[in-house]
Amino acid sequence: MSDIKSEITISEAQELVDQWIKTVGVRYFNELTNMTILMEEVGEMARIMARTYGEQSFKESDKDKNLGDEMADVLWVLICLANQTGVDLTEALRRNFEKKNIRDKDRHRNNEKLK
Repeated sequence: MSDIKSEITISEAQELVDQWIKTVGVRYFNELTNMTILMEEVGEMARIMARTYGEQSFKESDKDKNLGDEMADVLWVLICLANQTGVDLTEALRRNFEKKNIRDKDRHRNNEKLK
């Protein structure tokens, strides 16, 4: 696992997480547990965002936290959930772009608040 190449596709990430879970992690936590862990990880990411870009000050316990690492934790658990629920994230993202390109084709361009 330490030979991870510098660029990973979404499909490769799903496979790598699955391999890691089945070898090092023993097994997936159940879906509800992983959903709860996802919310916890999003909260940790939000905490760093609030202190870095918002008005909250850092606590001593926050100072060693890294935003990229927190984002990677969120992505990891999201990939776990996709794997255990049978979601192909590459295909899901492709369909999501298609949906947004149809639904939002002119929406943002015509939004006066964004000009």
